[in-house]
Amino acid sequence: MTTPLDHTAPPVARRAAVDLAAVREQWGDLLAAIGRRPAAEWPPRDSRAYIDGHLAEQADTVEDEQPAATVGRLPLLLREHPAPLNLDALDAATEVERELFDLADAVAEYVQRPIRPARDSRGRFITDQADAADPARWHYQAQTSPGSRAFGLHWAAVWLEGRALDEPAGDLFEPMPVRLLDQVATAARRSRRTVERALGRDGRSTTLAEPCPWCGGCLTGRTRPGGEPVVACSTGAACTAPADGRRSGEWRGADLVALWVALAAARQQPAA
Repeated sequence: MTTPLDHTAPPVARRAAVDLAAVREQWGDLLAAIGRRPAAEWPPRDSRAYIDGHLAEQADTVEDEQPAATVGRLPLLLREHPAPLNLDALDAATEVERELFDLADAVAEYVQRPIRPARDSRGRFITDQADAADPARWHYQAQTSPGSRAFGLHWAAVWLEGRALDEPAGDLFEPMPVRLLDQVATAARRSRRTVERALGRDGRSTTLAEPCPWCGGCLTGRTRPGGEPVVACSTGAACTAPADGRRSGEWRGADLVALWVALAAARQQPAA
């Protein structure tokens, strides 16, 4: 569940939280990409699934289709792949997972209170098991246990978001000092860029092979950070496409459905 952003938090904390949320929201797509061969196509497969989903809703033919890859339907743990099909996606996932796990260790070491001691019935000091099992606590990796790493990157990102925003948790945590908060924000931004670059969502532009089906202008596609694809026609606002299917010479989000339908129809027409 996404925690509402605390707008009273410092700007650097809000930026870190936004970037961490972007990483975990796209994590399932990145794991799915490891098992698929990279394809030189636009938009990338994950963005195309967004468009195809709207087409499926319009056609009301969802029964025979495979659902688009989403975080809620995918395992969130990076697992061993005997024969990964997309090494760039695997390398990105491994790099981001290692960075955020190590970051959580470093943050916990600085801001997390040690487990309280308790006394047994004989007065001997023992570990307070209730404090040790506090679900808000970050557990370090050990030789006999993966600790909080067992819950995957998604939990690490959520935990780091909470520490960046200084969410209340009794006396378990101290506020994060400014220098450490800057490190978290830097690592979060770097991790987000790594994920979005591996998914082709880093704002790169691609010239589509087909012209605009209405005015014949050149079409340029761009996948914005977060995955929303955008297509622009070189004729801009003068494009003769229906006004309800574009905005200022661009198609984005659900409006791309009209463009994709028109392109598909143009492909089926016999050559002149």
